[in-house]
Amino acid sequence: MTAFEIGGASAADMELFRAWADDEGWNPGDSDRLAFAVADPRGFLMGRLEGEPVACVSAVRYGSGFGFIGFYIARPAVRGRGYGIQLWNAAMHRLDGRLVGLDGVVAQQDNYRKSGFRSAWNNVRHEGVPAVDGLSAAVESGGSGIEVIDARSLPFAELAAYDRRFFPEPRDSFLAAWTGLPGRTALAAVRDGRIEGLGVIRPCSAAARIGPLYAAGPAVAAALIGRLAATVPAAPGGGAGPVAVDVPDANPAALALMSGLGLVPTFEAARMYTGPAPEADLPALYGVTSLELG
Repeated sequence: MTAFEIGGASAADMELFRAWADDEGWNPGDSDRLAFAVADPRGFLMGRLEGEPVACVSAVRYGSGFGFIGFYIARPAVRGRGYGIQLWNAAMHRLDGRLVGLDGVVAQQDNYRKSGFRSAWNNVRHEGVPAVDGLSAAVESGGSGIEVIDARSLPFAELAAYDRRFFPEPRDSFLAAWTGLPGRTALAAVRDGRIEGLGVIRPCSAAARIGPLYAAGPAVAAALIGRLAATVPAAPGGGAGPVAVDVPDANPAALALMSGLGLVPTFEAARMYTGPAPEADLPALYGVTSLELG
């Protein structure tokens, strides 16, 4: 009988998580794994066949009642042989008793429904070079009084409290790494001393990813996108580089803004939960943090 074993992922395995996700066309961030590891060091599982890594999944615990599944990948050569479902079962066992969320690609959504997940909304990736005219119009429509500053200059407790409006459990260690890793830019929109927006951009193998993107309205979101996009290195041959934002379709204003900026849909995943969707400030959620960890 062929030996298939499931165990915790090593640092070298985390490099494979990223490479395999890239092979799937998910465009993970270059340094995402460094933030993921501090979120829940035991939350990443690797399946090995005769000692060789062939499948992976993440099952990250947040607080006492929430968990998130991501990175569910079986390598093409071993698909259809039952290894993926064994890994899935191990991941779900690790999150037993919690509300569990995930972002399911279209091809897998029926399988997730069989495991008790139900769709809450779709995260639609919008990609491209933001149109300057669209940014200017959006900012002028209601961005007065907003100051965009380095988010890392703010007391971290304020950032963490703001993030809790959008996530069901505290995730301070992850958030500190996510906003502070080298090569990233984290910006906050502040009005009269209050945080009214937060955006983080990170380099990826393709378009630079913006996430999270929180904003009190389209003008604030546009101001953040403009400043974040300005940090992206020019594309080969000149011109600004592209950005990508995973936009919840539960926020129609966010979809309208992306269209107005000339960003086009390129990828879609359903946000799904095993129970009622946790409360979140959806009207201010313009881009989710990560499809892998929520």
